[in-house]
Amino acid sequence: MNPERPLHAVLFDMDGTLVDTEGLWWEAVEQVAGRPLTDADRPDVLGRAVEHTAAWLAAATGADSGELAAELHREFADRVRAGVVPRPGALDLLTALADDGVPTALVTASPRAVADTVVAALTALGAPGFTVTVTADDTATTKPEPEPYLAACAALGVEPARCVAVEDTPTGVASAEAAGCAVLAVPSVTPIAQGPGRTVRESLIGVTPALLTDLTGSQLTVMSWNLWLGGGLVEDFRAKQLAVLRSCGADVVGFQETGQLATQELAAALGWHHHAAGENLGILSRHPIVARLGDPEVGFYGAAGVRIRIDETGREVDVWTAHLHYTPYGPYESAFDGLPADELIAHEEIRLAQMRDTLARIAKEAEEDRSVVLVGDFNAPSHLDWPDVPWPVTKAAEAAGLRDSYREAHPDPAASPGHTWSPIHPVHPEEGPHAGAPEPQDRIDFILHNAHGLRTLASRTLVTGTPSPWPDFAANEWPSDHAAVVTTFAL
Repeated sequence: MNPERPLHAVLFDMDGTLVDTEGLWWEAVEQVAGRPLTDADRPDVLGRAVEHTAAWLAAATGADSGELAAELHREFADRVRAGVVPRPGALDLLTALADDGVPTALVTASPRAVADTVVAALTALGAPGFTVTVTADDTATTKPEPEPYLAACAALGVEPARCVAVEDTPTGVASAEAAGCAVLAVPSVTPIAQGPGRTVRESLIGVTPALLTDLTGSQLTVMSWNLWLGGGLVEDFRAKQLAVLRSCGADVVGFQETGQLATQELAAALGWHHHAAGENLGILSRHPIVARLGDPEVGFYGAAGVRIRIDETGREVDVWTAHLHYTPYGPYESAFDGLPADELIAHEEIRLAQMRDTLARIAKEAEEDRSVVLVGDFNAPSHLDWPDVPWPVTKAAEAAGLRDSYREAHPDPAASPGHTWSPIHPVHPEEGPHAGAPEPQDRIDFILHNAHGLRTLASRTLVTGTPSPWPDFAANEWPSDHAAVVTTFAL
């Protein structure tokens, strides 16, 4: 294996990937539906949770979806118990991974009862066991949402960017990629196209641990996180911050609102490199910092950067973190005061000046074709999210050649709003005429990049646990009032 590209784990889908059960599931659905299925039925049958297919059948037949789900469980389990056939190359790959000490997880949209039956059948055929098994019973959402793969990575204590997910359906691929995993797609029924961070093969025959290691490629996972005045409003905040940083898979983290001490203390606990600037900004990096950029005495608002060296080839990336002024806050002026677009834009002058200053500093420091990442709490929405308001802060960044990684990964703002303000404020927290009104939720934290040697593989917002709302937040597992943003880039 290549030590410069560590493979932390391999995460396997079950049906159609390791065992040839797609046909068994198809037969079970046909039996319950009482008719032959067609190609038009595939999106609601393959790669879906039992509950989804049951609800789909219920809508067409008028039958009770719960009863249909139970019947589907029975029909499928009976067929599985009658005998499963491993997919070509599956047993050899599982054995080779076990011999090399690479942890494996089973990540399936099937219920645990079915998964346990399949695992027992594989074990009887000589397959080694899985380190972790995540089923439809174990997460609030299932594929195509990223939660199953994120849960598997969390249980293994590994970084999604250093894992390969092996999948056979577009639904499963979408789930794994949204979690930030590299993907090996081995289509069983529905074709899957090549894509960034994705390799497509006809079968698992000839797939080795070394090949999977190479699929993780050279990647950089970047996080933007507002620590909320250092985090001290939440109990045991430093331990909670460390737990997040150890589990999120980030290689570089740009902080805002550090409370002056957070960057240094977190770096010492993690053994990472760091740069603390002024009252409020900080950057942590697994990779060596070879230069510190910008004004080290920057005030509460502004920007600071570092140059990190990625590997022995000398590849370097400039990473900046910025915090822009919080008032006047455009979403409040829109939701509470009803200001039109031209007035909202006119009130962005302070933040726009701060963004222009940040962009000028970045341009001054960056050499030609230098890879640049800018993260931060801009305290302003994106023009990519509001069709009627061309918010000037993000437009200025775009005009300077910076791309919004979250919107690259999730182009539809209606389907994936990506709100980062605020996981603890469902209603307006301040006194006055708007107290208790629904708090405008918006995306005001960003990870931007200049695309010079950087390609977005996956991006997500991050909040751990289920935060209790203001003012009962002190015991929250998540020690901030912002959601973080995490993006994985291919280098």
